[in-house]
Amino acid sequence: MTDEFNTEIYYDDDVDESYLANTTVAVLGYGSQGHAHALNLHESGVDVIVGLREDSSSRAAAQEDGLTVETPEEACAQADVISVLVPDTVQPTVYENAIEPNLEEGNTLQFAHGFNIHYNQIQPPEHVDVTMIAPKSPGHLVRRNYESDEGTPGLLAIYQDYTGDAKERALAYGKGIGCTRAGVVETTFREETETDIFGEQAVLCGGIAELIKVGYETLVDAGYSPEMAYFECMNEMKLIVDLMYEGGLGAMWDSVSDTAEYGGLTRGDDVIDDHVRENMEEVLEQVQNGEFATEWIAENQANRPVYTQLNQAEKDHEIEEVGERLRALFAWEESEQETESDDERTRVKANE
Repeated sequence: MTDEFNTEIYYDDDVDESYLANTTVAVLGYGSQGHAHALNLHESGVDVIVGLREDSSSRAAAQEDGLTVETPEEACAQADVISVLVPDTVQPTVYENAIEPNLEEGNTLQFAHGFNIHYNQIQPPEHVDVTMIAPKSPGHLVRRNYESDEGTPGLLAIYQDYTGDAKERALAYGKGIGCTRAGVVETTFREETETDIFGEQAVLCGGIAELIKVGYETLVDAGYSPEMAYFECMNEMKLIVDLMYEGGLGAMWDSVSDTAEYGGLTRGDDVIDDHVRENMEEVLEQVQNGEFATEWIAENQANRPVYTQLNQAEKDHEIEEVGERLRALFAWEESEQETESDDERTRVKANE
């Protein structure tokens, strides 16, 4: 554990695994995170039950992976720790129907994202612990890193500590899935939820996707070929992000040409200007005040009309057709796809 930063970071040596000894963990869901948590815990010696509907398409996969599978209700009734890894949008229903009727005093509700607790869609009783271990990676990488004896960084948060052992049990869970090998950062449900949603909307998913599309459109509208626009605005994005991931912005600037560095440093804030900062602040405010959560909940209740329309429009964008055609022409496409199977991609989508 270190105090170099403003928060605590926990590693394997900080964990007492006995807090999961003689404990049954019910993992609800077998999507991206669910299958990784269940398998990693199982191989760490934890008693795991996977909770899935009778008609779930994942039941066969979980059983073939050597795991015990029960209905969500049966799994919760047998569990001391209930890990809620079904999608955010269905968690309140699963809680009402399967979890709440089977909660016993001293049980732990374990989450990987704080949305439903923070926005009061799930309101647990006072006599249980409510914790979070949130790997900062898609589930297939959590699983792959564990199998390679490597770790996936994660977050730890305690919302409710009824037993007095909530943090210790959560850390044992984090070690069981491999997160404390890399390091687990302590945070809160509020901070994890709001920063996660903001990051997705303003930068990681929404912001970058729009930046790529607008850059592509600007070049094509100016008469450049779609192929060149794709390579410059989409394909090379991975190269730059990999450099940032490995060594921060400094490593990226050190690796690109002086021309690229000077151009980026002098023109970047012409694109991401004060107007963009104001827009980001507005996006953050909508996350903080619950406006986005309310909108997303209502969207799901209405059977996702806006989501469906926007999702289809994104698939129909010209950059998708150009990219699919170009990627099929290059040898690296097949080798890169081998790192993530169709089944893994399905699991990622199913749980997010």
